[in-house]
Amino acid sequence: MVDIVALLQCVRPHVTATTVRQLSRIIIAMVAMTGRVTMLGLARWAGKGGSYRTIQRFFATVLPWGILFWAFFRTYLCSSGAYYLVAGDEVIVTKAGKSTHGLDRFFSSLYGKPVPGLAFFTLSLVSVQERRSFPMRVEQVVRSDAEKAACKAKAAAKQPKSPHAKRRPGRPKGRTNTNKASRTLSPELVRIKAMLAALLQLITKVLAVTYVVLDGHFGHNQALQMARQCHLHLISKLRCDAALYFPYTGPYAGRGPHRKYGCKVAYDNLPVQYLISTTVEGEIETRLYQAQLLHKEFAQPLNVVIIVKTNRRTQAHAHVILFSSDLALAASLLVDYYSLRFQIEFNFREAKQYWGLEDFMNITPTGVTNAVNLSLFMVNVADHLRADIQPHDPDYSVLDLKADWRGYKYVEETIKLLPEKPEPVLLRQILHKVAGLGRIHTLQPCFSFV
Repeated sequence: MVDIVALLQCVRPHVTATTVRQLSRIIIAMVAMTGRVTMLGLARWAGKGGSYRTIQRFFATVLPWGILFWAFFRTYLCSSGAYYLVAGDEVIVTKAGKSTHGLDRFFSSLYGKPVPGLAFFTLSLVSVQERRSFPMRVEQVVRSDAEKAACKAKAAAKQPKSPHAKRRPGRPKGRTNTNKASRTLSPELVRIKAMLAALLQLITKVLAVTYVVLDGHFGHNQALQMARQCHLHLISKLRCDAALYFPYTGPYAGRGPHRKYGCKVAYDNLPVQYLISTTVEGEIETRLYQAQLLHKEFAQPLNVVIIVKTNRRTQAHAHVILFSSDLALAASLLVDYYSLRFQIEFNFREAKQYWGLEDFMNITPTGVTNAVNLSLFMVNVADHLRADIQPHDPDYSVLDLKADWRGYKYVEETIKLLPEKPEPVLLRQILHKVAGLGRIHTLQPCFSFV
């Protein structure tokens, strides 16, 4: 089996030797254990050197998780010559009670409604060649009273108004033009900008990152300006009813300012000169359009790709609008890069299913931070532990990995009870048999007992 203490030597310059030993015992327990990943569960599986008090001390220690993520990724997961994107998304962890730090109501896409819990924003590096995401930075979303009040005011402004409350036409008295490129960022974007700046400061000397990919929640001008302030190009999605305009190319009227906006984009009648490609799969026809378009809320032209899908039998159609601030980005790459954003969702799924993202019971700020960062750090550790086996066993999954380590744990504890250690050949056969008991796939691993 892999020596976890040796594996963690890459983070040794940034934490104490005691923390490395504690983390190694916790990782061994997490990979082998069954049931919920809590401090008590970890103490039961950690064995010698992993008492409950030791686990408590680890979760009460302030750790530089951003540096630990980067040190591990750079040592074991970074591929030379690979091209990486920065992807960001928020994950919601449901929690009961009233004492957990940052507990609030957040909208969960899984439930389709706001739920009580915790929210964490995560930045990942996504490899375009490997098509995998590697978590790099995690921060808890703790909304201030001012931010909550602003959210309520924004929600109230969206409520339909009485037909008798119509305001007078034209610009309200006293309102002046504003510079769209220098608008004040929201508290959410200020928080994400700080995370991006800290991540880029770590990786710039090793990786050249050009794009940050965010979901449709960030398909607005403020998010674009935030990305440009970090010297990155934004790739995101607009609403399906976004008011886009073609640039005006007609003659000058001879008086007043030059006209900027041309015809409004009609999504059910897109000009054929912007058609990039057409593909048909079964009864579904997919057309790809690309154009440089204008939006009255954005400070600059947008590189827009419109994906139109049509059912050739029923003629029903739907469309998706992707955009980037990089006007030179090809349509195929823009679509591909945005689709890679979903890889971060697989990180969240693994962290919740295997590494305790939904299980922790810590309530202090340091405890919550360590629990969440540890669960996403384990996503990267598991990727590395499977790397040696996947070339000859492509279906080797996290469940197989846990079954192997759990089998090894059982054999190790059983051998300690024997008066004499079995012969190496017999020992390998025992490990080979026991490690395969809980595996999903039939191909058995080969171990050498250390």
